Amino acid sequence: MEQINYTAVTYFIIKGISEKPELQAPIFFLILLIYLICLGGNTMILLLVSLDPQLRTPMYFFLSNLSLIDIFSTTVTLHNILFSFISGDNTTSFISCMTHMYIFSSLQSDVLSILAVMGYDRYAAICNPLHYHMKMNQKNCLILATVSWVMGCMEATPLLVAILSFKCYKSNIIDHFFCDDMPLKKLICSDTTFLDLYILIGGGLITCFTPFSLTFISYIFIINTIMRINSSTGRHKAFYTCSSHLIVVILLYTTIFCQYLTPESIDNLESKKLFSLFNTAVVPILNPMIYSLKNKDVKSSLRRFLKEFKVSF
Repeated sequence: MEQINYTAVTYFIIKGISEKPELQAPIFFLILLIYLICLGGNTMILLLVSLDPQLRTPMYFFLSNLSLIDIFSTTVTLHNILFSFISGDNTTSFISCMTHMYIFSSLQSDVLSILAVMGYDRYAAICNPLHYHMKMNQKNCLILATVSWVMGCMEATPLLVAILSFKCYKSNIIDHFFCDDMPLKKLICSDTTFLDLYILIGGGLITCFTPFSLTFISYIFIINTIMRINSSTGRHKAFYTCSSHLIVVILLYTTIFCQYLTPESIDNLESKKLFSLFNTAVVPILNPMIYSLKNKDVKSSLRRFLKEFKVSF
């Protein structure tokens, strides 16, 4: 019988997106470009929402939360690629790896919760417009945002505790570009039945399916209300107010389902990495672009901001 050496690890080696030497420089510059665009786009959203009084509404308050999550998420997931190319060191300490995994897991939960809250905001605006300002007042918006952030931390904590309970690993080489729970699980030498169960229940049902269901239900009521509007102009205007959010929701959940629900029989590690890269890097770039290109208020605010910036110089 083949023997496998099991050992406790103090550090991990992050293999990255590709091990081919000739691809390291192109990957670095591509990831750097993606990170800078993401940082610039989401920072722009944060600045516009904070500086323009016309954007101080519930929808843009939640959008600024989404932008903040995108900045943190891309920083946590992409820094390994950038740092390893510059320093030539692709190792990370055990504590650092666990910390990054916890932060990323909590941020994943945060973004889905915020999108569900934004769906409720659109439901309140379209289905109950007369009571909208009462339902989505400043206090309630702050509570909803705080609960979303806290829930992310709470849902990621049992996962961290579960993984920390394992003491040995088959290897310390993570075949991924950051510390994620699924690549780590494959390295654990003990029985991972309990961990698999938690990932299914905690990650699948609570973190993903619950906010998806709430968002889906919100849009059932939204679409039903829109279809009852008599004028085509009214229907178009109502749908336009939630189209940006709907595009972001479809884009994110499609990526997540492709990444985590691929059957094991056709599991392809490289495709998993690509879906993960799209989810953690490309989607945060598209979010501010989608809201900027499809939203007249954001475009108007940006034009005013640029005009004032030119005048000041």
